Formats: sequence, structure tokens, C-alpha cells
Amino acid sequence: MRFSELDGATVGVWGAGREVASFADQLARRLPAARIAVAAFDAPPAEDVLDRLKAPGARIVTGAEIVPGLSHCDVVVRSPGVSIYRPELHALREAGRPVTTATALWLAEHGSAGVIGITGTKGKSTTAALAHHLARAAGRTAHLAGNIGVPALDLLDAEPAEVIVLELSSYHTADLDTGPEVALVTNLFREHTDWHGSEEAYRADKLRLLRLPGVRRVVLNGRDERLVEVVDAGSRPAVDVRLDYVVEPIIYGVPPGWDSVNGGIAFRGNMVAASTDLPLRGEHNALNLCGALTALEALGVEPAMPESLRGFRPLAHRLETVVEREGVLWVNDSISTTPESTLAALASFPGREIVLIAGGQDRGQDYSQLGRALAQGEITVIGVPSTGMRLLADARAAGLPSTRAIAAADMPEAIDVARRLAGTGAAILLSPAAPSYDNYRDFEERGERFRRLADRARAV
Repeated sequence: MRFSELDGATVGVWGAGREVASFADQLARRLPAARIAVAAFDAPPAEDVLDRLKAPGARIVTGAEIVPGLSHCDVVVRSPGVSIYRPELHALREAGRPVTTATALWLAEHGSAGVIGITGTKGKSTTAALAHHLARAAGRTAHLAGNIGVPALDLLDAEPAEVIVLELSSYHTADLDTGPEVALVTNLFREHTDWHGSEEAYRADKLRLLRLPGVRRVVLNGRDERLVEVVDAGSRPAVDVRLDYVVEPIIYGVPPGWDSVNGGIAFRGNMVAASTDLPLRGEHNALNLCGALTALEALGVEPAMPESLRGFRPLAHRLETVVEREGVLWVNDSISTTPESTLAALASFPGREIVLIAGGQDRGQDYSQLGRALAQGEITVIGVPSTGMRLLADARAAGLPSTRAIAAADMPEAIDVARRLAGTGAAILLSPAAPSYDNYRDFEERGERFRRLADRARAV
């Protein structure tokens, strides 16, 4: 379904996030014959929410009223945070009511040409930002949209561009109808099982991006075992019920493609950029750069390296240096919501003493591998609720001394303990290995809290 096909339609929306708000704005300005008649919410919304949705006359429905209320609409546009596995959405689809997202409407309207769609458990925002920056550095007009940049439908107001980089979460890929010209998957870890219902469903919803209509190039991280499994030993596509795309994948992270090597980035075995040229810390970020370069190459865009990296600004909350004072480096990596991403963060500080602050919402994370890495690296870990205690237990079981495995009641206490324990040359690293929703609105609020507390701690 295309956005323009909604003219004259009676529309229902579920949620009022930035994507739905963008949809409501575009609908009001471009398709005045259409109207939002019903707005569904899990809890009663704030008084001004219908004004933000430009639908003052819309009926608000919650709870048991959601299905009958939305059943009278021609189409339902859901916020990405509303799981497609909700029984209410299942009932609406069974009743013949189309359910979609604003991003899906834009992709169907624009088409696949020139679009790079980037998904994965971790690294998709950084990869998308790098691809956008490099495309512009190569002299191409480019836009950045989706989870990062502007909501996709806002591109209706933008000038046409040769390259559009779209960051897509699993919440988007789960029911997209149209794919990007280039589909890139950075990695697959255990995540968002509460939304998808299982780890298997999460992976399948991610990978379905690769077989959508419109996809002409598939780009995969060859360092990720779960992605390697989708192609056979000859790098030909795997064709089965899980992944039936027929496009030969382009692999990065292994030779002869774009690859992270000791000392920098290589292509076809030749060093292209030294590590000192790279704007981001850590091998995982070097791989993100390799993914961005591979996706651009698939579109025929070849940025000059390393010159094209100049001026790139790292994203907040991703191995972000807060301050370095008295020989101690304070680093905000609040975006790390999985054990795998925290392992990558720890590997980004070779030779440094590390005091790790970790813990957050419990989504059934397996901390055994991270616990072993903490013990082997003689890292001090300060665990905060809710999962910090489980991480400490796994680290102790792996051999980390109790003097290096310390429980803290909250972030302020963790900061105070870290300040006292960190010696000259140490890095105090917030890399939680868990989501933030047990104590914070999101990872950004958690990261901002760390920043403020770090500023106070260094002033003591």
C-alpha cells in the first residue's frame, strides 16, 4: 500500500510516536480527503495528543475497545513499537483490515531505487550515519531517515536524492511489503524477544528484509556466524522456508571484500585506511565502516578513502568520550543493550584498566560469555539493577575475584564506586549489556544520567 492511496480513506492509528506524528502531519497536508478517525492507545493518552496527531475529532480507544474501534477503518497505521504479534492486530488482519507503518507507506510510494536499508541487532545507526556521510563526501545527494535522521515520510518534503539511507529496526522489517535496493544486515544477536515472541521469530523478521520485492543487492557481515549460516560454503544464497531470496550476497568483514584488519581497513587485500584515520573506536566500528562502504559500492558509489571520513561526527551514547581528567577516561556506551555489544566495547580499550558499569532491564540475557571475558580480562565490574546481579554471579563463577565484582544500588552509587576504584590510565565504561526500560525512558536518558553524574564525580 502506497501513501497516496490513502486519499479519501478512513484511517486508524495505534500509538503517537514520532513516526505516527509524521504520518498524521503528512496526511493532513497532502491528503485532506483522508482522516484519522480512530486513535488507539494502550493507556489513556495526554490531553494534547490528538492535537499533535492533527485529529481533534478522532475517537480514542483503549483496551477492549481497540479491535471494534479500528475495525471500522479502511487501514490501520501502527507505531513501530506496537508488535505485529499482538492479538488485536491479528484480529484486525483476520477481519481484512490492512495494518502497516508510515515507513512501509513511504517505501511503497518512493520505490526501492537508490535506497540502502540497514538493519541488525547492533551497529545499524552508526553504519547508516557512515553511509550517509560517505555518500555526500563522494558528491552524491543523500538523505538519512528511519530510526535515525528524519521519519521516512518526512522525505516527501525533501528534494529528490541519489542515495537514501534508511535505518530499519526489526519492528519495521517484520511487515514491510517493499524492500530497499540494497539490504544490509550488520549482525544478529538475541534481542527484542518480548516484541517478537521468540529469538527465532526475531531473526526471521530481520532476515525477511533480504527477500522483499525490490531488493537487488544483499550485504552481509561475514564475521557474524548467524549470518554466515544463511549462505552455503560457496557464498551462494540459501533457499529455504526461512530465507528464500535469490540475490547473491556481498560479504564484508572477510577478504577479499571490505575488511577490518590490524592497523586499519583493507579492500582486496590492500590497506585503504589506517586505524589513525578512522573516526570511531573499536573493531566493531571498523566493521560498521566496512558495511557502509560495501553497501555504497553496491549502488555504484565509491568514496575516496580515507579522505571521505573527514568531518564525520560520532553518534551520542556509542563509546562516547564524556571527559578525560586526571588520567581517567569516562565513556558513555549506553546504547549497548546486549552482552555481545558490551564485549565489543570492552575490546575497544586494549591495554587499559577498565571499570565497567553494567545492568538494566532483564530480557533473559545470557551473561556466561561476558562473565568469562570479564574474569579473563581482570576487569572490575559494578553491577546495577536489574540484571547487574546476574552478571556479577556469572563473572564470579568464571573466576573474577569478589573484590572486582561489586554490586551497586543505582547509577549514582556505581559512579561513586567507580571513581574511587579507577587508577590513572583507567577507563570507566558504562556499557550496560541490557536495555534501559526498568529505570529509564530509553538508553538516551540513561546515557544523559551517566554524563551528568560523571561531570559531578570528576569535580570532586
